[in-house]
Amino acid sequence: MDLGIRGKRALVCASSKGLGLGCAEALAAAGVDLVMNARGVEALERAAESIRAAYGVNVTTVACDVTTAEGQAQVLGAAGDVDILVTNAGGPPPGMWHDWTRDDFLRALDANMLTPIALMTAIMPGMIDRGWGRVVNITSQSVKAPIPQLGLSNAARTGLTGFVAGTSRQVAQYGVTINNLLPGIHATDRANALDGPVAAKEGIPIEEARARRAATIPARRYGTIEEFGAACAFLCSAHAGFIVGQNILLDGGGTNATI
Repeated sequence: MDLGIRGKRALVCASSKGLGLGCAEALAAAGVDLVMNARGVEALERAAESIRAAYGVNVTTVACDVTTAEGQAQVLGAAGDVDILVTNAGGPPPGMWHDWTRDDFLRALDANMLTPIALMTAIMPGMIDRGWGRVVNITSQSVKAPIPQLGLSNAARTGLTGFVAGTSRQVAQYGVTINNLLPGIHATDRANALDGPVAAKEGIPIEEARARRAATIPARRYGTIEEFGAACAFLCSAHAGFIVGQNILLDGGGTNATI
């Protein structure tokens, strides 16, 4: 399918690896020029060069921490007028409710709620002026069904979801859509960060911890960054203009809910 976005320009955050990279690659395959952001210079440059070679699109890289005001200024300065925004940031560490402090919550809010809001607030006026734009926020299945040990993520990402619910319906009339993609467990560094402590606590190999987790997913496997990226690219496409303010699960059926 021709997604109808060849020649558009996208900012994809945290896109040197994992789900962000999957989104960047899928957009590049559709002919979209990219502004890629990540904290690590080497991984970011490797990913960008691979995408340039594979798809022949223009790729600008910005190595910075986008969860800081300084990083946001750098990214926005390099991005200019973008047609597509994909927000993404690593999730807070797991833990227990009695261990989290105010500072822990503020860090989670900065990364997983306030940064996406700041980027949308800066970029969407230009989209509105041009009469077209796509925003996709990578959140988590935890906004549909909370994960107890990920309380910091549950709180911050649910806050972002509430903001999107209202804002998406205010900007849709201008040809700008905002939607959220809710990943379950995917084969990424985040999965390793969650599986590693389980393996250590139970004294089992990490491969066994992964197998046990996969067995709880109806699809009986972890997701791939390629299929996640394809879903993101469709939401960014010319065909998705009537999808507004939705929270779309990509979790292999792992969230046990009717709606």
